[in-house]
Amino acid sequence: MEISGKSERKIRLIIDHWLSVSPLFPPDDLSSAKYLVFDGTFIWKRRIGAIILLDAERRQLVKGEYGLRENSSSALLNYFSGLRNVGLNPKSATIDGNTTVIKALKIIWPDIIIQRCLVHIQRQGLMWCRANPKTAAAKKLRLLFLMVAGINTEAQKNIFLESVKRWDNRYGKKIDSRPERGWVFSDLKRARSVLLKAMPNMFHYLDDSQIPKTTNLAEGYFSFLKSRYRDHRGLSPKKRRTFFQWFFFLKP
Repeated sequence: MEISGKSERKIRLIIDHWLSVSPLFPPDDLSSAKYLVFDGTFIWKRRIGAIILLDAERRQLVKGEYGLRENSSSALLNYFSGLRNVGLNPKSATIDGNTTVIKALKIIWPDIIIQRCLVHIQRQGLMWCRANPKTAAAKKLRLLFLMVAGINTEAQKNIFLESVKRWDNRYGKKIDSRPERGWVFSDLKRARSVLLKAMPNMFHYLDDSQIPKTTNLAEGYFSFLKSRYRDHRGLSPKKRRTFFQWFFFLKP
């Protein structure tokens, strides 16, 4: 207030005015955005989410959307098709592995390369293997997950793939066939499953260095967004939506 020279009441009136109108997004030329990062997060009480699509080369926002969740197939199709209609034709998208997002991307852009975020794979796998696993199978699988984020060459990739193959032949197939339903054993099964399902889309970045191997760019954007939103908690649902529209408009 001291810097602006305006009273607190005047500043609040200005803020209320801009939160009562939505920004008009000018049409952008999206044809140059080829390497994308997509992610979503919960904003309000784990009930309302937001998604963002970023141009990884320019480190800029392509489009953000408040109130849209990653698991809504019809909403994602509308979101991506709207971008396709204004010229977006990407080569790749780095995502966290949400199957609904993958299906929507493939429907809109059948030839798009899907790169799985290595940090998400590693984080999920380590959580399911536990910090101090008791069985030999879980201990060795945990070591494999620890390798994931550090694979930077074709030789390292080949060593990793061979190690996974040996582990699965030794332990994985027996684990998959066993009927136990205990939560520790079930999580070990999940860890195996997430790794095997991710492998076809884990290493595209080795063939094209422009493809990001993580969604860290999106997580950084969300971190900044949430820190700004905390300064404006208590907004009505309508003003909350407008706040995010202005944020996406002003912070590309």
